[in-house]
Amino acid sequence: MATGAAAPEQVVLVVDFGAQYAQLIARRVREAMVYSEIVPHNITAAEIIQRKPSAIILSGGPASVHVEGAPRLDAEIYQLGVPVLGICYGAQLIAHQLGGLVGRNERGEYGRTTVSRIGETSVLLPAAIEADQETWMSHFDAITEVPPGFVATASSPNAPVAVLEDEARNIYGVQYHPEVGHTIQGMIVIERFLHDLAGCDSSWTMDSVIESSVEAIRAQVGEGRAVCGLSGGVDSAVAAAMVHRAIGDRLTCIYVDTGLMRKGESDQVVETFQKHQGIELIHVDASERFLSRLAGISDPETKRKTIGEVFIRVFEEASAGIENADFLVQGTLYPDVIESGTSDAAKIKSHHNVGGLPDDIEFDLVEPLRNLFKDEVRTVGTELGLPDEIVWRQPFPGPGLGVRIIGDVDREKVTILQHADAIVREEVKAAGLEREIWQAFAVLADIRSVGVMGDERTYARPIIIRAVTSEDAMTADWARLPYELLETMSNRIINEVDGINRVVYDVTSKPPGTIEWE
Repeated sequence: MATGAAAPEQVVLVVDFGAQYAQLIARRVREAMVYSEIVPHNITAAEIIQRKPSAIILSGGPASVHVEGAPRLDAEIYQLGVPVLGICYGAQLIAHQLGGLVGRNERGEYGRTTVSRIGETSVLLPAAIEADQETWMSHFDAITEVPPGFVATASSPNAPVAVLEDEARNIYGVQYHPEVGHTIQGMIVIERFLHDLAGCDSSWTMDSVIESSVEAIRAQVGEGRAVCGLSGGVDSAVAAAMVHRAIGDRLTCIYVDTGLMRKGESDQVVETFQKHQGIELIHVDASERFLSRLAGISDPETKRKTIGEVFIRVFEEASAGIENADFLVQGTLYPDVIESGTSDAAKIKSHHNVGGLPDDIEFDLVEPLRNLFKDEVRTVGTELGLPDEIVWRQPFPGPGLGVRIIGDVDREKVTILQHADAIVREEVKAAGLEREIWQAFAVLADIRSVGVMGDERTYARPIIIRAVTSEDAMTADWARLPYELLETMSNRIINEVDGINRVVYDVTSKPPGTIEWE
């Protein structure tokens, strides 16, 4: 059983219709200090009643409401009296399901678009919203006639109904995307819906998260003891600090050197937590065990599951001498849960601490960060008093360099990648870009290419440099690093790292790619 923070009294459910911005909507709700969760579009009215949400937001989506098999919302949900806001496809779905008309346009609206008020009054658009506001559109179909009981309060050049409202039923829709930063006054609309129309207060803060999490941890662990799989990364460090606040010295952290860590990382982790955090730490060097188990494995999912299983076995052995150590603390985040596949989302990849766990695990899991995005975790870490060098450390996958080595893993490849990766991080830091870049790292490809070094032919591996910007890792854009920085990294890697004769830069965003290569 996994436990996170206690559920807040108020929750806004974001219904995902396959939108690229569903996670962003959930984040914007949380920025308004209201707790949000993402749920699938096939959620039923009965399930909604059980969840008792304060409001529902319908996301956008890639489909047309006219396409056979297009996702629908259980129509009974509209009758529950829960405030509803539809965005883009969500707005069209409201119109389509409640008796309005959604027309097929000859042309769509994509990108920056001016939305203008219709009439003198609007419930959803407060006076602070300009009569002509700049918004971000991404649609082809358009609402042409509002359902009975609704009024149109704004339009755009190719959307006769850009905003529709039914104050009596507390149901609203906007054709544009208020959650996107390009919609200049978008947060005003979101906050108007949440606070004024849905009656949500601003009680969901990091202080409240810490308080509820500490209470939930104490209730779960009771008088028992817990062990924490400490990786040295942000997530496990904050999880450890949270649990330590809850149960004190009944927490023991176990740091496992998998042999797949970044250069110099193990020494840094041990020193930081033993000397500066005052948390009991057991250091286990299991590098040979991990490398032995990974020998000959090239499939990414198999690697992740193998690493996850070995992690658990090492934890079980290391904690065998700790009386009543029945609980395992993990730094699982909300994006981990979504990407690993749940009833709410298709599996993208198994995270070692979610989908990669063995079925016969002997611990009860304690996951105090399970409902949080990365930036929220950093804020919690600061509130808990962790130093900046931990809180602002770039994310590092639980399977370590094992999923940054494409193909099978061995000691030689790990050494090559550790050296190249250290150069990338050193140069990013020297350029003063650590806070601007979400992650910057090296990947070792499972191919060889011909090169020329010292007038001699070489046949060696390439290093792929990956650097992205992001807010929460759910979406990411490739970082526009200066050419001079890329040149410096390339020259250093080729000159300093044996076995490398070529450096390339990954310019793929997420989606369609993922941040990690495996």
